[in-house]
Amino acid sequence: MSPTRRTWTSPALPVGPRVPVWAPDAHTVELHLPGEERLVDMVPVPGGWWTAPFDLEPGTDYAYRVDGSPNRPDPRSALQPDGVHGHSRTVDPATWQWTDQDWEGKDLRGSVIYELHVGTFTPEGTLDAAISRLDHLAELGVDIIELMPLAAFPGKTGWGYDGVALWAVHETYGGPEALARFVDAAHSTGIGVCLDVVYNHLGPSGNYLSVFGPYFTQAHHTPWGEAVNYDHDGSQQVRAFVIDSALRWLRDFHVDALRLDAIHEIKDDAAAADPPQPHVLAELSDAVAALSAELCRPLSLVAEADLNDVGVITPTDEQPPAKAPSLGMTAQWADDVHHALHARLTGETQGYYGDFAEAGAWAKAYGRAFLHNGTWSTFRERNWGAPVPEDTDPRRFVVFGSDHDQIGNRAVGDRPSTSLDDATLAATAALVLLSPYTPMLFMGEEWGTRTPFQFFTDHEEEDLARSVSEGRVREFAGFGWDADEIPDPQAAETVDASRLRWDELNEAEHIRMLAWYQALTALRRDLTWSQRTAWPQVEDINGVLTVTYEDIVVATNLSGQERPAPALTTVLLSWDPVDDAAPSLSSGQTLIARR
Repeated sequence: MSPTRRTWTSPALPVGPRVPVWAPDAHTVELHLPGEERLVDMVPVPGGWWTAPFDLEPGTDYAYRVDGSPNRPDPRSALQPDGVHGHSRTVDPATWQWTDQDWEGKDLRGSVIYELHVGTFTPEGTLDAAISRLDHLAELGVDIIELMPLAAFPGKTGWGYDGVALWAVHETYGGPEALARFVDAAHSTGIGVCLDVVYNHLGPSGNYLSVFGPYFTQAHHTPWGEAVNYDHDGSQQVRAFVIDSALRWLRDFHVDALRLDAIHEIKDDAAAADPPQPHVLAELSDAVAALSAELCRPLSLVAEADLNDVGVITPTDEQPPAKAPSLGMTAQWADDVHHALHARLTGETQGYYGDFAEAGAWAKAYGRAFLHNGTWSTFRERNWGAPVPEDTDPRRFVVFGSDHDQIGNRAVGDRPSTSLDDATLAATAALVLLSPYTPMLFMGEEWGTRTPFQFFTDHEEEDLARSVSEGRVREFAGFGWDADEIPDPQAAETVDASRLRWDELNEAEHIRMLAWYQALTALRRDLTWSQRTAWPQVEDINGVLTVTYEDIVVATNLSGQERPAPALTTVLLSWDPVDDAAPSLSSGQTLIARR
């Protein structure tokens, strides 16, 4: 019998005007009000919580001192006006002005997603500035914008994956009210918003959670050090800290979806406990489903998972067909599709691209989401993954030709557009946007920008800053890169080089590429592509890639020679002009046609 769906009940006190804080082992907790230069004794309440003896007005600055510690920000702070090391500030979401009362939500499955980094998307690098580009995204055909992490992180610039104030919106981007304005404006243009969140670790600078309680455990380890405590003493409140945070983005900020970073590094063995407990992500899925029912609009969870296992997207009340527990995610990223497409188009074979450059790898990965589906993974040195059942909805996999990782984690942050010609970039767009999956674009890709997206940080601590810069050099030394060729993550010019150049939209080659992307998304709408759930037939023969559906074929010629076109009736879209009477595939040609 399948387990019944659970209802989430938070064991935590709600964040409110008395700024409760969980500090179960503390003897004293003092509230510091810097505006009044006074200390107030917090009052202990059951469950390890402490609360102020009076309400704090919105806009009040405050900090905590735990057993005489220096001032520390609230773990559930909504706003860090002076950065992650400074005091917190109370915020009242009830005062925000919303105009999206008629917003019915957006189902992420089958939507066109657009990933962007707020700090480099516009010259200003703010959420308010990003609002000015919403019309461009609407005309492009974007359904959902995915914002890279906004949780407050050290310094002013960074990717956001080293966030430490998981309930706050980074002040440099405009803070919480700016996020509310952005979501409201996006909804007014018919676009949903997905927020990238990181629950597998916190950054190394400004992380004060251990001052308050057992937020971390040495029972597990991650690439970033000790793991977040999801399954040992005190974990009930740690799980609540994360789940309540996720629900808050969806409820208070009207966000439509969350993308969960690297869930394979969320260590949770609670299922092996006595009595067994659900995985924290299954618990999160159930809580989000309940909130979705309450709000009467779809809410989605997207997992970045290096598991190659459909248990990630199996509903929590069903038994998984593979090894992973049923986590109930709406969708998961399919990195294998990216790797196979990248290797096939660029010819790169270094690192993990080696497996994906093998003959037949592209057709296998593109045709069923995973290359490693129980087969040998050379770079992991073990068998990996599990097959995708035939009845799986392919829209539950998110695919892309570029994303922040696959560009920014290259030595110089170079995009495919720096090495591929426009015809091959056009092929990439067609194979992503007219795949059976949920497609995602990365900012600037739609006009073929060659602006890099490099790795950058802004750590104030000299030792940490030096460690990050030197680590970046060491990482790529084995690939033959000299130290002076690697952009310094701490340098201002590294951030500047990564800012999109919107003036490129005035140049002929970029105008053509943008028109191609717009035509592809328009074709998706005309063909009601987002509602389709059929898997295609995929072939890679004589340098011609063909993706064949019941009524549509997508073909691209990478052979370097003219090739016969597959059996067609009507050409719907082509990169270069074709003769409708006797269509053929010239070298570099991509076309979409009815069968």
